[in-house]
Amino acid sequence: MTQDNTTDLVIVGAGMVGLTLAALLAESGLRIRILESREVDAAQALSWEQSQRAEGYDPRVSALTVASQQVLTVAGVWSQIEQMRLMPYRAMDVWDGEGTGEIRFDCTELHEPCLGHIVENRVTQAALLQRVAGLAQCQLSVGVALTELSEPDADGLRTLTLSDGETLQSRCVVAADGALSNTRRLAGIGMWEWDYGHHAIVTTVTTEQANQATCWQRFTDDGPLAFLPLPDSHLSSIVWSTSPDHAKAVMELDDEGFCQALERAFEGRLGAVTHTDARYVFPLRQRHAQQYVKAGFAAIGDAAHTIHPLAGQGVNLGLMDAAALAETILDGLADGVNWHSDYHLRRFQRARQSENLQMAVTMEGFKRLFNAGGPLPRLLRNTGMTLMNRCSPVKNHIVQQAMGLAGPLPRLARRPVKE
Repeated sequence: MTQDNTTDLVIVGAGMVGLTLAALLAESGLRIRILESREVDAAQALSWEQSQRAEGYDPRVSALTVASQQVLTVAGVWSQIEQMRLMPYRAMDVWDGEGTGEIRFDCTELHEPCLGHIVENRVTQAALLQRVAGLAQCQLSVGVALTELSEPDADGLRTLTLSDGETLQSRCVVAADGALSNTRRLAGIGMWEWDYGHHAIVTTVTTEQANQATCWQRFTDDGPLAFLPLPDSHLSSIVWSTSPDHAKAVMELDDEGFCQALERAFEGRLGAVTHTDARYVFPLRQRHAQQYVKAGFAAIGDAAHTIHPLAGQGVNLGLMDAAALAETILDGLADGVNWHSDYHLRRFQRARQSENLQMAVTMEGFKRLFNAGGPLPRLLRNTGMTLMNRCSPVKNHIVQQAMGLAGPLPRLARRPVKE
């Protein structure tokens, strides 16, 4: 084994969460290798003007919180994202489609410029790729998969075998390769998981009326439907969570039929739905790793947990994982301790596992609450939403937590205190 085949940290997965971790560790002095199994065209991915803007909107978007914005600012990419394309949203309108309950959150009530930003996933990833490409200590290998992963040896090094035949050693391996993480499986970490009984349909649609810089969400017995505003005022990204049978029927409709069905499901809040881009559908499952860390190993983002998209918190949780793990590693380096040991990495697990589990339980509770039929559950839902909408202190506390302005956060996610 040559010195060139030894590195400090291997991050498996060049998605938003894995790349954010690499960017946050830019000043750490660690040698970092990033592995991505997909055949990413690096030149195309790094050129927003030529490859992204011309292709229209990515159907996959994220509602990034203030806390996530801060993490991406520290990672050195938020200004680049602003130069590309994003949509600040000023309000959220949530209502029960089977009753009269409705809650509206508005940034003016919190004296904030916005509640968050809708950002296409490929915009965030392109900015992160540009950042990582400029880091001398980072090496990105695309089209390469991890096939074998050893336990740590006496020196604390894990041996990795790659699909191209290369073998390397690393002090720490991070699984950031998504919900079906092969890296997590190779590390021998099991999952708790169950099916939500929902499929999610995502696409971009054009509406007769402007989106009003508002995130709209209608809850029905069959599942939530969200319209997320895009920079073009008559475009919205939608996430329609519904039963598998209904999703299948909706996907089989032609574009005109789909637009009509979507307009009815949304109660025409933005007038007629006049156009739809290509539609995509995927099943929704709840997953949670039984543990996040081992000696020389950590799992972050979807590799550690997935939740229902009804509150748009999935990517935000992953970015908080990246921030917390980066802090744990940086603190270990500063203190001169064995930063990749099981004992030290458990600081990251303690910081994030309970938070992620709490969010998963909350999302499951929301799903069950709005799936419950009958007059009594409907009355309780609508009464509760109406009362909450009238109680500004409670409502503002909830939205502050959702924005990442309150509650336990990694240091790198906390907004600087104004002098």
